Amino acid sequence: MVTGNQTYVKEFVLLGFPGSWYLQISLFMLFLFMYLLTLTGNITIICVVGTHRLFHTPMYYFLCNLSLLDLLFTTAYIPQTLVNLVSPSKTISFLSCLLQMYFVFSLGCIEYLLLAVMAYDRFLAICHPLHYSSTMNSTFSAQLAFGSWVGGFLTVSGPTFLISRLAFCGPTIINHFFCDIDSWIALSCTDTHLIERVYITLSFIVVLGSFVVTLVSYIYIISTVLRIPSPQRWQKAFSTCSAHLTVVVIWYSCSIFLYVQPSKQNSLNMNKVVTLLNTVMTPLLNPFIYTLRNKEIKDILKKAFSST
Repeated sequence: MVTGNQTYVKEFVLLGFPGSWYLQISLFMLFLFMYLLTLTGNITIICVVGTHRLFHTPMYYFLCNLSLLDLLFTTAYIPQTLVNLVSPSKTISFLSCLLQMYFVFSLGCIEYLLLAVMAYDRFLAICHPLHYSSTMNSTFSAQLAFGSWVGGFLTVSGPTFLISRLAFCGPTIINHFFCDIDSWIALSCTDTHLIERVYITLSFIVVLGSFVVTLVSYIYIISTVLRIPSPQRWQKAFSTCSAHLTVVVIWYSCSIFLYVQPSKQNSLNMNKVVTLLNTVMTPLLNPFIYTLRNKEIKDILKKAFSST
């Protein structure tokens, strides 16, 4: 277990949100409510799209993938956070922490890739409507979605393997509500330069690559829409991608704050707040953003609730 001053730890302590017992209970109730609302909203989207042939199109197929992703994303860390909020012991085993980090960051990568795929889908639908059906067929849309999932899981597998080989000498307290890569790097007493380079390179490729695809797609979309002479057709064209654009703005705004800043050590508490917005609020808001801006889904939900 010990080599010199290096200790191969069995568990970590997730500091979470320090405070009084009343604060912990209040946060527990808030997180539980948000988690249940996230599950309900995203499961509703999946059920509505899956049971109505009207929505058996690539756009809604990608939306189902996004809803499933949000379900898994929040489940990867919120249950552990809920346990830590009401438990005197805030420990998490080494393996559980490693797996949580792997799934949280893998699913985060998939979110970037899937949002880029959805932007490309809207680009084809608006800029090349005559060729859309033949290009974005069921096979190609399935390949894009599958590639996003596989790409996300493979991207984080390398850093996870390197992190699993780290050793730790001092405190094993993680000042966060889940196990993140930065905390592992900060706590390790072994050389982490290789891990940091791999992590930064892969993050740069995934985040910047997906952002470029999304940005270029919307540049073409906006330029195409502005050439349409009819204001009614403007509104129809923008309504098909406004929900996706809203999610993109929220997701990338939080990402830019978290990963493009000079010093993370000086703003750990602020990072927690922004991480909450990115990892809790975005999956919670996604179903409402898409349903409130989609007349067909709203009509089906109204019929469903009125018949009960």
